[in-house]
Amino acid sequence: MELADVLVLVISFLFLLLIGVPISFSIGISAILTMLLSIDTLPSLTTVAQQMATGLDSFALLAIPFFILAGNLMNSGGIARRLIDFAKVLVGRLPGGLAFVNIMAAMFFGAISGSAVAAASAIGGFMGEKMEAEGYDKNFSAAVNITSATTGLIIPPSNILIVYSLASGGVSIAALFIAGYLPGIVVGLSLMGVAGVYSYKRGYPVGDKISLKVAFVKLIDAIPSLTLIVIVIGGIVAGYFTATEASAIAVLYSFLLSVVFYREIKLKDIKNILLSSAATTAVVMLLIGASIAMSWVMAYQNIPQSITTGLMGITENPIIILLLINLILLAVGTFMDMTPAVLIFTPIFLPVVTALGMDPIHFGIMMVLNLSIGLCTPPVGSVLFVGCSVANTSIEKVIKPLLPLFIAMIVALLLITYIPGISLILPEYFGLMN
Repeated sequence: MELADVLVLVISFLFLLLIGVPISFSIGISAILTMLLSIDTLPSLTTVAQQMATGLDSFALLAIPFFILAGNLMNSGGIARRLIDFAKVLVGRLPGGLAFVNIMAAMFFGAISGSAVAAASAIGGFMGEKMEAEGYDKNFSAAVNITSATTGLIIPPSNILIVYSLASGGVSIAALFIAGYLPGIVVGLSLMGVAGVYSYKRGYPVGDKISLKVAFVKLIDAIPSLTLIVIVIGGIVAGYFTATEASAIAVLYSFLLSVVFYREIKLKDIKNILLSSAATTAVVMLLIGASIAMSWVMAYQNIPQSITTGLMGITENPIIILLLINLILLAVGTFMDMTPAVLIFTPIFLPVVTALGMDPIHFGIMMVLNLSIGLCTPPVGSVLFVGCSVANTSIEKVIKPLLPLFIAMIVALLLITYIPGISLILPEYFGLMN
């Protein structure tokens, strides 16, 4: 590995980001520049194109467009409102109940759609007005919605876990999906703890009392939506179908639920949903392809091995090394989208943690949770922007109530990092460990 090659890769990438070049193009251009400097025997443009095409030629990646389409169908199909009503039955009577409802509904919606942005938009759009009408501070409501929306990236089905499976060289998607449940619950409970204390100090009201008859009706109304979790995850774990096949089943079920059963989507709306899903898929796939090309360049230059040696040379204490990795990823998450971050940094850090005896499944959950925190921070926090837009407020006003919730997420991250059982107990129980 030549230091000059590494400097070209890093400096060109950061420079392109700073001047506003889209991240996928920044990744591809910096990879080409590095290859032009260091790989004289290969035609750089052809190699980048080849790596992008080869990397995208994966059966597992077919799940991503299907899950994106399923999420868009759910987002438009009235599912969010029914999950919110069900969450009210469970936690609405607690102090600051609507904040708890927001968090739990986001967890439910995330478990169905797998999209943080969709959860922030769907749940926030409905809960924001309700919470403000009950006397909740608008900025606190937005902060709760923004942070809780990220649980959908850990609780399956999650597109980013599929991307991690690709980047890690084939870690079981089924194991990753199952591993995400307890960490997602830990994050949700951490956020609820902060929201509960905040609501108690501010004297926010409890929710209205709900009769058993109404509670039963809300439960029955939500069961068809919640059944999707059982179908998708249960089918994968039982071995009836793969994650890719499950994504196609999720689309079919979401279509029938939204169009036929709930009747909240008209046939004329399908065109726009398909176009939106195709546009999102194109962006994600371009990011994946460019990131795979950069990962190949880094592997050719032995950058992952050099970083592994460097970190192990600083200290062999696993607690310190994992803390350093988390700090680096937290910094990365503030300026880089999750998909390229996972694809670029998984090959770098996975050899380090496996040398420490950390299971790749455990590391995947830690990494995704870590980077999801970046979605709530400027300058590229997509969930932050969507949450503020939905709440009709500014980032500056949201930051103050957001900070305690950030701390809760970081505490949850540390628990998940240093207690492997939180991530591994369910995959071990279902016999999904590699």
